[in-house]
Order: sequence, then structure tokens, then C-alpha cells
Amino acid sequence: MALGLLGPGCARPQNPVSPPALRTVTLQTDWFPQAEHGGFYQALAKGFYRDAGLAVELLPGGPGAGINLRVAKGQADFGMNRSDDLIVAASQGLPVVIVGAVLQHDSQVLLVHAASPVQVLEDLAGRTVTASIGMAWIPWLKKSRGIDFSLRPQTYGLVGFFGDPEAIQQGLVTNEPYLAREKGVAIRTLSLRTAGLDVYHTIFCRRELTRAEPGVVRAFVAASIRGWRDYLEGDPTPAHNLILERNAQMTRAFLEFSRDEMRVLGLVRGDTTLGEDIGRIDPQRIRDQIDKLSQLKILGETPSADSVATTEFLPPALH
Repeated sequence: MALGLLGPGCARPQNPVSPPALRTVTLQTDWFPQAEHGGFYQALAKGFYRDAGLAVELLPGGPGAGINLRVAKGQADFGMNRSDDLIVAASQGLPVVIVGAVLQHDSQVLLVHAASPVQVLEDLAGRTVTASIGMAWIPWLKKSRGIDFSLRPQTYGLVGFFGDPEAIQQGLVTNEPYLAREKGVAIRTLSLRTAGLDVYHTIFCRRELTRAEPGVVRAFVAASIRGWRDYLEGDPTPAHNLILERNAQMTRAFLEFSRDEMRVLGLVRGDTTLGEDIGRIDPQRIRDQIDKLSQLKILGETPSADSVATTEFLPPALH
């Protein structure tokens, strides 16, 4: 029998069709892997990015990461940062634009010891605060409250804070309180939201990416929101396992504490009765932030809200 003849019922081999290539995308996170990045790690671990046609690399941040500049220069496709800091960056000519929210309400707080006489933000007058110098909340707080305080550069550690009962230090409500509890140090937190500047923590990219590859931006934002929803409402184990692999200093208990705080405080979802939801950006809130920063002469050239943030790339349900 000739080898080229196929008997009845024998299928002729077909050339396999290669799946479409995934678009490689990088996200520059704002710190080392932690629960505050949980939705992104959940999307990566469960294949949500792959389902969207993306091969996503999550780049760890840390002191001196230079997130805004890395994104503006194209060294990373997307980044994480506070909306007020991005408004300032845009006012100085940096070509970046907010395309979604990580947190509806940023988790930045000031840490004080439980016995500290500092009870409200006005009590900071004449004191020294350890903080990330250059962040927009510092001049906002000074000018809006008519107070002055000295600054000490952030050390990104808590040894000095724990050892000084008079110390005041910038931190995250989802983070440092856990470390203080583990050390047996009683602390309180002062929310920077009470200063009247209620900001988002956002996903942003360079403007050119939104023009050149809008489909990539839309796919990344949608898959990230899916990841955050699944991380908060489902089993966070896939994200936590991946974070623990990539951050030897992290523990499962720490991750669970931070996730619980984000859930209890509604930081990611926000207040749905006010129209807030995972990923959503309200242009009016951006306009309000621009107005407040502009009134206190914190900005360079005052940008329009449309140039700073867009809802174009959010899933339709979040418009």
C-alpha cells in the first residue's frame, strides 16, 4: 500500500494554528510586592491578563523608583501613583494620564504614638514630620491649614519611629499599624483625607500609549479591575502565593491584615452609594483636586481635568 494513501475515516493532518502573540506590558508598582498590589498579582496568577491578550510584568518599586519618569520615558507602560502627585507632574509638563483607579481613597496617613499630644492635623505646627519630601500633600496641608512644620526625609523604616515617642511619620493605614502591633508599640493614625484633599491612588500611563495603542490600555485596565474584584471578593491565595514568592520579607499574616483593612475601610471599592466602584474615576473629583492645588499655587501651569485623567478606557459599566 502506498504510504500516501489514507484509509477511510483517517483524518488528513492539519497545520496547527498558532495562537496570537501576547502583547508584553509592564506595570511599575510603587513598592515591593504587597497586598496593596493584590489585584494586579491576582490578575497575573489567574490568567486574566493572558485572557486579555497581554503578557504582564509587574516591576517592584521601592525608594527612588522614579515611577512618573519611568512611565513618561517609556521605560514602563503603566505606573501606580496618587492622583494629586500626577496632577502636579502634569502641571510641570510630564506627558502622563490617569486611566483608572487602584484605590478610591488613598491610604496615606501620619503615624503618631498613642500617647502623643498630636490629636489633629493642626497639632503638627512647629513639629517635625518624617515624610517623602516632594509629595503634593505636604504643601497642601501647610497652606490649607495655615501651619508650618519641619520635614525629615523618609527613611522607609520604623526603627527610629518606634524609639522616639515624639516621632511623627508618614505611612499607610494598611501597612505600618500591623508592624507596630507586631512590635507591641501602641500607635494612632491621622488620616490625610481630613485635610480636605481626598485623592485616588491610580493606574496611569504616558499619553502617547493611549493614542497609539488604545486597545492595550483598555485591555490592561479591564483585566486589572477584574483582578482587584476577584482578589477582594474571592480567594486571595493565588495573589498571596505569588507575592510571597517575590518578596521574602512579606508574610501571609501581613498580607491578610492589609487586605482586610482595604476591605473594611472600603479603600478599593469606595462608597457605592456615592457612585464609587473598583477602578472608577470621577472627573469632577479630579477637577476639584486641580482647583484646590491651583488655588494654593502648588501647580505649575494649571492642567485641564481631561488632560490629567480619562474615563475612556474604563469598562462601560464604570463610565
